[in-house]
Amino acid sequence: MNQELLNSIEAKYAGLDENPETYFKGLLHAKPITYWDYVEVDTLLSLQKPRTNFKDEEIFIMYHQVTELLLKLMIHEIKQIVDDRTLNEAFLIEKMGRLNRYTRMMITSFDVMRGGMNYDDYNQFRATLAPASGFQSVQFRIVEIYCTRIENLINEEGKKRLSGNPSIEEYFENIYWKDAGMNRKTGKKTLTLRLFEEKYLEGLIKLANKVKGNTIEEQFAKFKNPGDGLISVLREFDNLYNVEWPLVHLNTAKHYLDSKGENQAATGGSEWKKYLHPQFQQRKFFPMLWSDTEITEWGKVSS
Repeated sequence: MNQELLNSIEAKYAGLDENPETYFKGLLHAKPITYWDYVEVDTLLSLQKPRTNFKDEEIFIMYHQVTELLLKLMIHEIKQIVDDRTLNEAFLIEKMGRLNRYTRMMITSFDVMRGGMNYDDYNQFRATLAPASGFQSVQFRIVEIYCTRIENLINEEGKKRLSGNPSIEEYFENIYWKDAGMNRKTGKKTLTLRLFEEKYLEGLIKLANKVKGNTIEEQFAKFKNPGDGLISVLREFDNLYNVEWPLVHLNTAKHYLDSKGENQAATGGSEWKKYLHPQFQQRKFFPMLWSDTEITEWGKVSS
């Protein structure tokens, strides 16, 4: 065996005030790792628990589990950006490139949803899912909070309700996604929204306070003369995540909820045709990178 390697291992454990021989003895008796143990294949494949006997419900579950894993991949990359206090342009371009690839995967994955389930079966088993809704994906909200200042998550109607010096809590009271589960005139909230807030709202507010000043938007603003390459990948991400993905989501919902003129309600009770459209959400992570015309046309045309 390579003596230099042995010396390095001994030095490692000596630096930890540990006896290297103990670890060598452990290695002697350790079982070799397998793919299925390392990836937790058995656990992963046991996580699909349909509530009905419709075969395509399992596809629906797995699709959303894959989406949540993609969002986790994105958050993994985003955290590295917001935690870096010596961020350089090359690093940010690399990470944004990864985020763009993950987002494109989520966009194209809607083909699985649209072409992978029987229309009539879906519209029967979905009734057992209420009040659960993709609206309740907290990772989607986490991505938003990491990417941009909280005030960019308030649409034009929400901005009219803000005081002169809003707190984080006030911003969250007027954040765009609450409109999907709340009657602004009466203040009444859907069960879907109430359950989501009970589980996640406090943590989201804490995260918004923690990341303030270091969102991707604010990290980018620290570059005095950003190059065209960096601007391009940021604009691409903004468009993919905040325009292209909502639109393909909306079109998939139309396929299953309205393609036969039935105009069915969402399981979470939202006005899905309105809520899912990027023109309603008006979510932009990097508004300084878009012209007034592009902002006005947001959701109508691609960048």
